[in-house]
Amino acid sequence: MNLPRRPLLSGLAATVAGLLGLPREAQAAAKAGDPAWNLSDAQWKAKLSPAAYQVLRREGTERPFSSPLNSEKRTGTYHCAGCDLPLFSSTTKYDSGTGWPSFWQPLGGALGTTIDFRLIVPRTEYHCKRCGGHQGHVFGDGPRPTGKRYCNNGVALVFRAAKG
Repeated sequence: MNLPRRPLLSGLAATVAGLLGLPREAQAAAKAGDPAWNLSDAQWKAKLSPAAYQVLRREGTERPFSSPLNSEKRTGTYHCAGCDLPLFSSTTKYDSGTGWPSFWQPLGGALGTTIDFRLIVPRTEYHCKRCGGHQGHVFGDGPRPTGKRYCNNGVALVFRAAKG
């Protein structure tokens, strides 16, 4: 089997960085597409709630079924809790039964991905394209038309209801 070297090496580097305790801000700075959002760790801590900081900047995971966004049914848009970039439309949200807000498709150009080896088995982690904030993981067991399940931490999102 011939594995692509770049994702493998990138994932290995991220795993080693995590094991060595290197700051998440250094990893996020490499991911972030907008230099205005390359804030220091202290600035992120001041800006975010402790739970949002843990997920967005330290790649934590909130407890399943703990997010009020699981039951959000209104029409609107889900934004990154770190920088307010629109990430998902409510029209792509569905109940996956996993305990986290799930979507079958992101908004165009909103997300970036990396390979995550934290559980040994590689997974695709996705993050906000603008600030690099960790959102969740994408899996191939979602509904049509994409077959994808973007499993998002609710604390990493802010819901903006549609006007009118």
